Amino acid sequence: MIIGMPNRRLLVNLAAVTVAGLLIFSIALSSSHATLRDLPRKNLHKDYDLPTAPPLLIGFTRTYPVLLQAVVSYITAGWPPSQIYLQNFFLSLTYAHDWPYYFWSHMDVLALSYEDGRDGLTPPYTDPAYKSLYALCLTALRDARASGKKWATRFFAYDHLALVNPAAFEDVGGWDTLIPYYLTDCDMHSRLTMKGWTMEDAKAGIITDVASALGDLRALYRVEGVEVEWVDPNPPPKKTEEELREEERKKEEAERKKKEEEERKRKWWSWGKKRALGGAEGVVQGAEEVEKRDVPPVKEARDDDVNLARWNALREASDQMFRHKHGDRERNTWQLGQHGGEGEPFYYKPAGLAEALDLITETGREVYRRKWGHRDCALISGAGLKFDDAWRVEKDW
Repeated sequence: MIIGMPNRRLLVNLAAVTVAGLLIFSIALSSSHATLRDLPRKNLHKDYDLPTAPPLLIGFTRTYPVLLQAVVSYITAGWPPSQIYLQNFFLSLTYAHDWPYYFWSHMDVLALSYEDGRDGLTPPYTDPAYKSLYALCLTALRDARASGKKWATRFFAYDHLALVNPAAFEDVGGWDTLIPYYLTDCDMHSRLTMKGWTMEDAKAGIITDVASALGDLRALYRVEGVEVEWVDPNPPPKKTEEELREEERKKEEAERKKKEEEERKRKWWSWGKKRALGGAEGVVQGAEEVEKRDVPPVKEARDDDVNLARWNALREASDQMFRHKHGDRERNTWQLGQHGGEGEPFYYKPAGLAEALDLITETGREVYRRKWGHRDCALISGAGLKFDDAWRVEKDW
């Protein structure tokens, strides 16, 4: 597999994001008004019989404010800053660092621990036995290792946050890099299932799909006096009437394709989950749906519980940000919003980058169709295909 190594500018950008996140962390930590309940204890991973602390790898493309928010939200949800990496060639890093397992996350998310408590997972934050998002992720990893199953992944809100067993990915040949975007998850997850690897859901916290950012990230540290407000860092530019009509036409077509694709994923994931559970029915969330209310809270916020009130304000803000992203604008328009850098080395026009990625995405879909002779995710339940059928079947439509 060819792995694209980062160029010098990319490494500088990685360092800038990491330093910025740690700077916000140190400023909030020094504030006498910050309440940091989820600061991880040193070597917490050893409590879960893990010889190595599993890293969190955050894949990213564009829009710095959203990326920085994802990093800070994971830090305030208990993840050790030293174990958060911003890279896009994950599997190769497991070889370089001898990581037996790793977690990975989308960059366009906001992460919160279950500070109000969840039955069967964690008591409220006031209880000494409380577990942060990070601690619950380690719990899921420990349970997966102890299950005796041939396991590949654990999904926390589909793959917005996921635990990966690299041995499973190696067994099926890794990601198909010729299907770089949409449908690549269908390809990978189908191949894992074909080879007998299991994929199951787990709960660790509230992982919300967002396209906007909090106005002041110190709100995640509960710094007194900082309001929980969010802003759209990528407001849509004004357009002519002709552009608006064309945009509406493209939006309707994109929404139609998205719904069709999501429905295929739901059917595939429902089948895979039913199979993993030995035929038991399960409620399945699509990749676009970040379900976080299926585990009821242990308690409601008391009027005098200022800390939990701040957490509830963050949860409500994340809900608003989710609805904003999935509202009347296309879900991924946030990727077009960040501009700047013109005249600098390696500059690429944002509109051109977006159009180029759309072309690559459609090419990946065509590769998938030719590889499997099938157009949707139901390679097993719908097409009855096996692992060795790749590139050996005629199209079925």
